[in-house]
Amino acid sequence: MKKQKDHITVFEHESLRVDRGEQRLTHGQLEALQLFYGENGVPYYSLIHNGVRFNEYVGVIQVGRTVIEVLPKADKSNDAIKWRNMLITMLNAVGIFDIQAPSSSDLRLRSNSILDLYFELFIKEVEYLLHRGLVKKYRKTEGNRTALKGSIQFPKHLRQNLIHKERFYLKYTTYDKEHNLHAILYKALKLLSYINTNAQLNSRLGALLLDFPEVNDIKITEAVFDKLVYDRKSESYRNAIEIAKLILLNYHPDVHRGTNNVLALMFDMNRLWEQFVYVSLRKHKSNNTTIAAQNTKAFWKPQEGYRSKMKPDIVLNKGKEDCVVLDTKWKNINGYNPSPEDLRQMFVYMKYYGAKKVALVYPGEVSAQKSGLYYDHTSADSKDLSSEECSVISISVDKEIKAWQFKIHEQINTWCQLQELHN
Repeated sequence: MKKQKDHITVFEHESLRVDRGEQRLTHGQLEALQLFYGENGVPYYSLIHNGVRFNEYVGVIQVGRTVIEVLPKADKSNDAIKWRNMLITMLNAVGIFDIQAPSSSDLRLRSNSILDLYFELFIKEVEYLLHRGLVKKYRKTEGNRTALKGSIQFPKHLRQNLIHKERFYLKYTTYDKEHNLHAILYKALKLLSYINTNAQLNSRLGALLLDFPEVNDIKITEAVFDKLVYDRKSESYRNAIEIAKLILLNYHPDVHRGTNNVLALMFDMNRLWEQFVYVSLRKHKSNNTTIAAQNTKAFWKPQEGYRSKMKPDIVLNKGKEDCVVLDTKWKNINGYNPSPEDLRQMFVYMKYYGAKKVALVYPGEVSAQKSGLYYDHTSADSKDLSSEECSVISISVDKEIKAWQFKIHEQINTWCQLQELHN
């Protein structure tokens, strides 16, 4: 692991401490992470003595001016460049960076971290909007005017204009650039100019703040974004707003000292691996194959209350004789058996989906597969095996994302065909 100025790179499940290790947290940074963790905790890391241990979430946590980059790892390699590029290309493959506007057509995925990539994406989107011309919207407002245009608000007019007979206190409609879309973008630009640590982006941020119209400050909450409505003129704002939402809602200012603010942009690797396997299978699927992700099925109902449901990661050919259920796990089991919990889960999926075969899909250093039979639970002899089979598929990581996606398709497709021949 290589330490740079204001930049720490670790891998998932590794730790950072204040009292040991090549890379260390300052006491102020640890305190900021402890405050961010709070009483209810966050899924990104766990608190340990004098430090934190990262979980299966990857991405970036910025504490003050220090960027802590957490990378995935499914082999023994400590090559940060390899895994940073792998993470970025995986995110791009599943659509996290699927920005279709012309402004991102020449985007170079060579940033120092995911955070830099998000910042650059946002800057390019706002530059694109300014180049096209910012849209105006109608808004209702009120105030004193010298021309009678709108409806007079008599109580306020009498209070404010007893002396100034030339003025009218009116409620009227204005057509200008003062609206929530611009307020959100301006607030995000101001925040980025404050927290950005990439010197290459500073001049572009400064130019945008000079060119962007100043608008009234608004309090950012989830509800602000929920109320946004896009039309033909404002649809081009969607990408920039989505990135601004991610940045603004994940920013946690340090209210005590103001020096160790926290911005967390983290991704669940289990969820990302599941989506990556799904889009890889869809990319190469045949016409006679159906693929469903996160398909929900009820399996228990109490006399009162809500039903319990199961949700396998991927179901191939649901409802057909050749139905197959796949469950993805982002961990390298190194040739060992899956956990009993995972095997029991796959057995339930097989029963409730009427699946011909089920398999657990892992990343690995080498591609391999093995199968095992469940014991016959209907037999009086507990030593009897059934014909119900669960397979374990490990898929080696490839540096080229397209080659890796094809490898995923080919290995799972070959496994499916082998099971058909076997039966």
